[in-house]
Amino acid sequence: MRLIVFVATASILSASGPVFGQDWIEYANREDRFTCNFPGQPTVSETTWVSEYGADLPARVYEAELGASRYSVTVADYNHTQRILTEKAENCPPGAERCSGGGLTGEGYWRHDIRGALLYATWKYLQEDATPTHLGYNSVDRVEGYQLHLTDNEDQSRTFVSMYIHENKLYILEGTVPRGYPEPALFQQSLGWLDENGISLRYQSTYSNGFPVPPQVERGPIEAGQGRIDAPDATPPQPEPPR
Repeated sequence: MRLIVFVATASILSASGPVFGQDWIEYANREDRFTCNFPGQPTVSETTWVSEYGADLPARVYEAELGASRYSVTVADYNHTQRILTEKAENCPPGAERCSGGGLTGEGYWRHDIRGALLYATWKYLQEDATPTHLGYNSVDRVEGYQLHLTDNEDQSRTFVSMYIHENKLYILEGTVPRGYPEPALFQQSLGWLDENGISLRYQSTYSNGFPVPPQVERGPIEAGQGRIDAPDATPPQPEPPR
């Protein structure tokens, strides 16, 4: 049975202690609505993601290490983009396209900012001192995204990046392994989505952020006996008696 642990993002979780021998867990977070495999509980930290057009967006980074390998999920909330860039546009000079007009122009280009979030995140990685070895399209439970593989030009470590945007939130998975290590497939392929009730989410057809949302595949809630912990004060499931 799957163990899914829901954690309040207000708490800071430490991945300290011996990293070898730690069990991989399926971590789930209701506030950012995702699940992902980590080698133990990740550390959660608040940060700021600066978008292409200069919006300072609230973001969280979920990180864990296993030996010399590093794993992280960054979630940047683009739902704040319209408000931030529209307010900035009030100080634009008269007639500036970025701050006036209709459609995709005007209002600080906030629509461009959201629609181009995946491309901009990819561009940022391509500026690093690393050689790209793969860039391609991917999807997770029908949510569109990109995959990017990089080899560090100094120590030859490899970084595997996956990027998706769902409900105006940008998700970046980054797994880095030393030279000669297998790719972090257990991590990269484990991303999943949650709805507002903490239920696993999958679409019946391709989800493209900003377009009409396709129907969902019906999935029932995870029962208490399956090991879900909904809140810090929830009672953990008891082990079954020996047979």
